[in-house]
Amino acid sequence: MIRTTVPSPSIPRPRTVLLGLALGVAAATVVTPLHAQELERPEGWEMRFDQAGASEADLEQFVEMPPGWHITTGPAGIFWDPGQDATGTFRLELDVYLFDPQGRREAFGVFFGGEDLQGPDQRYTYFLVREGGQFILKERRGSEAPTLQGWTGHDAVAAYADRAEGESSVLNRLAVEADETEVRFFVNDDEVASLPRAELLVEGAVGIRVNHALNLHVSRLEVLPLS
Repeated sequence: MIRTTVPSPSIPRPRTVLLGLALGVAAATVVTPLHAQELERPEGWEMRFDQAGASEADLEQFVEMPPGWHITTGPAGIFWDPGQDATGTFRLELDVYLFDPQGRREAFGVFFGGEDLQGPDQRYTYFLVREGGQFILKERRGSEAPTLQGWTGHDAVAAYADRAEGESSVLNRLAVEADETEVRFFVNDDEVASLPRAELLVEGAVGIRVNHALNLHVSRLEVLPLS
């Protein structure tokens, strides 16, 4: 079964999105309390932070900003819509714009196979990228986070310095394809890794994972049938 949330059938390219963001929100350092009050938290979405005792009060910002959502952390955590999940064979896609990381190499990306996300036995698989052109594959199993593939460099991962002239962010498109036997991972349409499906947590909730002190705009999170 596949259920999907699509913010917009037409996803603007970076120039269109970023001009709107620069005028409305821009970087976290210039968001005023008034702006934050005008933007609304995504209805129905849930979040969970890695740090014990952390709460939504520790989050700088998580708001709807069509197309998509703007997230400024705060502690590392996950964000998801309980009405969106993926089972069977599917392709999961995330379009995410990174604003100035100010020299930090914190990671961000997508998770899938989520179960018990608010409970003690939380489980999911996650696929992240970070500044410096690297990606990683990990799992969350309760309090443990075993690594499936450690930090790996790949030219497909766009760095903040790769943004177009005059732009204030850079786009990375992450995708996960799960067929009957294999799960393949893509960055900006390049396959960067693959693992046997039997070794992964695959079916369940999907969402966004963001580590510490990052300023992102997610313009699309979509689950599609695998053709």
